Amino acid sequence: MEEARNVNDQHPQSADASLGDQGGTNTARTGAKGNTRNTGPGRLLIAVYAVFAISATARAGYQILTKFSDAPVAYLLSAFAALVYAVATVSLAKAGSTWFKVSVAAVLVELVGVVVVGSLSIFDSVAFPHETVWSLFGRGYGFIPLILPVLGLVWLYRRRPSLGKADR
Repeated sequence: MEEARNVNDQHPQSADASLGDQGGTNTARTGAKGNTRNTGPGRLLIAVYAVFAISATARAGYQILTKFSDAPVAYLLSAFAALVYAVATVSLAKAGSTWFKVSVAAVLVELVGVVVVGSLSIFDSVAFPHETVWSLFGRGYGFIPLILPVLGLVWLYRRRPSLGKADR
C-alpha cells in the first residue's frame, strides 16, 4: 500500500485519472481550464443567441435590401445587433480565456445597445420610424433582448475562468 501511495504522490495525474469523473479533476473531460460555459444551461443560452443571430440577420438583410431608404439608421442598427448576437454565440461556445473576454465584451455591447436604443426609441421616436431588434427594449421580441444580456452576464460571471499566477 505504501508503494501505491508514493507512486500517486509522485504522479498526481495518474491518481486523478484513476478516479475518472468521480474526482471532478479529469482535465480531458473539462479542458485545461475547466470551461463549462457551453454545458448545461449554457447550451440553452448559446441556442437562444444563435436564434437571435439568425433572426436579426434575416430581418436586417431583408430590410436593408428592400427598404433601406425608409430608415437607414434603424436597419443598420438591426444589422449591428445581428453581428453582436453572432459574436456572442460563437464566443460563448468556444473555450479559453480569450473567448471568455470576447463573450463578456459582446454581451456588454448588447446590454448597452438595448438600453441606449430602447431609451432613444421611446424619447426620440422620430429618429426610429421603424423598429429595430433593440427598439423599445426589444418589445417586438418579448423583451428577450433586454433579459438575455443580463442572463448572459450572470452566466459568464458564474463560469468565469480562474486566475492563474500569471493573470493575477
